[in-house]
Amino acid sequence: MAASRVFLIALGLLAAVPSVWALDYRSVNVPAATLFDAPSHKAKKLYLIKAQTPVEVVVRLEGWTKIRDAEGTLAWIDAAQLAEQRNLIVTAGGAEIRQSELADGVVLARLDKWVVLELLGPSAPGWAKVRHRDGVTGFIKTTQVWGL
Repeated sequence: MAASRVFLIALGLLAAVPSVWALDYRSVNVPAATLFDAPSHKAKKLYLIKAQTPVEVVVRLEGWTKIRDAEGTLAWIDAAQLAEQRNLIVTAGGAEIRQSELADGVVLARLDKWVVLELLGPSAPGWAKVRHRDGVTGFIKTTQVWGL
């Protein structure tokens, strides 16, 4: 009985602070950003990441942000090169934007892997409302994108 009471209290505390575990995503807001292996412009340059690419924020440190990309790579970026804009990146070749949140909904666009989409807002479970840069707006399965 006491164990179940402790469990219920712990469960209630977890429900009260869901933002502690919420993932924080940003998008690159410059044409090409250099990623580094440490939080310094003097650190080793790893690679470039293009504009609008979504990244997960892992750590913030005095003007620098440690990020994780869609492939799981960790690196540092100058924090000024990130925007709060939420974008998603297609991780499944042949992903489809549909007119509705239904698996048999009308297909509006078929997408290649690594295409960036703007996240427009919440949707039905398993779906995300998105807009392609060409203006196509619809719904995509969350299993076909990264950045949520």
